[in-house]
Amino acid sequence: MTLPIRIANCSGFYGDRISAAYEMVNDGPIDVLTGDWLAELTMLILARTQAKHPGGGYARSFLTQMEQVMGTCLERGIKVVSNAGGLDPDHCAEAVYQIGEKLGLSPKIAYVSGDNLMGRLEELRSSGVDLAHFETGEPVGDLSRFITANAYLGCFGIVEALSQGADIVITGRVTDAAVVCGPAAWHHGWARDDWDALAGAVVAGHVIECGAQVSGGNYSFFTEVQGMTRVGFPWVEVAQDGSSIVGKHDGTGGEVSIGTVTSQLLYEIATPTYLGPDVSARFDTVHLEQVATDRVRISGTKGEPPPTTLKVAMNEVGGYRKDLNVALTGLDIEKKAELVEAAFWLACPFGPEDFDSVKTRVIRTDKLDPPTNEEAVALWRITLKDRDERKVGRALANAVVEIALATIPGYFNVGASPGPGAPFGVYRPALVPAELVPQYVTLLSGERTVVDSVAPRAHVVVVGDDGPRVPLASGPTTRAPLGRLFGTRSGDKGGNANLGIFARSDEAWAWLDDFLTVERLRELLPETAALAIERHRLGAIRSLNFLIHDLLEEGVAASSRQDAQAKGLGEWLRSRYVELPVSLLEAS
Repeated sequence: MTLPIRIANCSGFYGDRISAAYEMVNDGPIDVLTGDWLAELTMLILARTQAKHPGGGYARSFLTQMEQVMGTCLERGIKVVSNAGGLDPDHCAEAVYQIGEKLGLSPKIAYVSGDNLMGRLEELRSSGVDLAHFETGEPVGDLSRFITANAYLGCFGIVEALSQGADIVITGRVTDAAVVCGPAAWHHGWARDDWDALAGAVVAGHVIECGAQVSGGNYSFFTEVQGMTRVGFPWVEVAQDGSSIVGKHDGTGGEVSIGTVTSQLLYEIATPTYLGPDVSARFDTVHLEQVATDRVRISGTKGEPPPTTLKVAMNEVGGYRKDLNVALTGLDIEKKAELVEAAFWLACPFGPEDFDSVKTRVIRTDKLDPPTNEEAVALWRITLKDRDERKVGRALANAVVEIALATIPGYFNVGASPGPGAPFGVYRPALVPAELVPQYVTLLSGERTVVDSVAPRAHVVVVGDDGPRVPLASGPTTRAPLGRLFGTRSGDKGGNANLGIFARSDEAWAWLDDFLTVERLRELLPETAALAIERHRLGAIRSLNFLIHDLLEEGVAASSRQDAQAKGLGEWLRSRYVELPVSLLEAS
């Protein structure tokens, strides 16, 4: 039996703490250094970079980190696996090799490609592949408007690269968990139908993919955590059976607890069956145990065969947008908003009907009897979108400015740019048969290997864990915020948002499961009232997950919400007051 492999994370997104790689390599023992650079929005950013600098569509911050740690990694035998290759994994690999040359080092570098389908879209459609939006069914239409199209590859290209002796493996678009699952599968020699082991590694990868979010960052109960000004990044020790220990280097800030791990398990998920290209991991079978300070064991995860298709993330330039804000101060907020809007349209050279999209809202950040000027202010916000860049340019900002002395009292403008409108992207998910998207593993020395993306088929029956069953709390109640008892984690899933909420005791879980229905969620979050909402139980980790459809419109790059990625959605829910059982509050 092989020993567990310790895989450390040094990046949760493109722009994360640059020193994290150095910290993870030098502050404690690790076997593999990895991290996640690619969000759906990042692919759009990289496409813009690539358009200006051909071959430059990768995360350049990764190069800085490699310069800091490459020598130590080679000396200690620490493998590096990164999806920082983005749209140009080959050029990223070459840039890393040049860093090695500058340092007098000769790492063996491989890159994994095949995910980028931009040059194959017409071929795929001609061969009968339906690239329709996999949620709405909307036909794909004109292919020329897309600027990125990347399939989510699995982990076995990474396995092959490591098996060929690569010290550094750079990928394009793989699943976030693949950069952890790959090293684990390579180290333990898992077969492609070791469903439970693979599922356990996927869960481990999901838990650390967002870096410090599992070690105290973005945690509802952050006031209970020490060292929050400098939270340590996490690692996982993955065992041969796929179970794992989540931890962080000793002496670093933050904490790794059942609460922080539960929070991250709930991040950006949909149903309890977490679909992937290698395995479908059943999150409703996951069990957590605090085995020591800053050490949580994850076990029991069951896996099922994955779908026969791969998800494809496609981005198009949706047009141009302008966001304008006017401050509304003091009394008569609604009437002030009405006047500003009417005056704006009279001053504007276009009417509402001339734009592809117009959304206005009044954001009531003002307070009753405000003790400060800032607390007296609400905002009137308008977001205008159009494919014609000229419509969303300087004229709109001018229209807001010219009504400043002729409309409401206390008028002032907030953040209006006099310049042109900003381009925005529209996210479209599609599906493609896995057999049409092989992975290509290329060593910089020249060797190239093809890895099939098709997983074995099998009939596997998995029964989820409903969680603890205890009597429902009774007795007196008091009005208090949900967050007194429950933690949350929320985020984006394309144009949808997920909102996970968890309890920290069996009794609180029983009450939450009974209380928080879809109807109740709509009451507490009126913004969701007209939207389709799915409710999923994850009883083994005392959690509910809600998938709120279309809250983010055409995706985070196009969303007109102030919180475009739904990061604060869960904390909004925690702030809502309900009747909570006194017995639960006293026990918390």
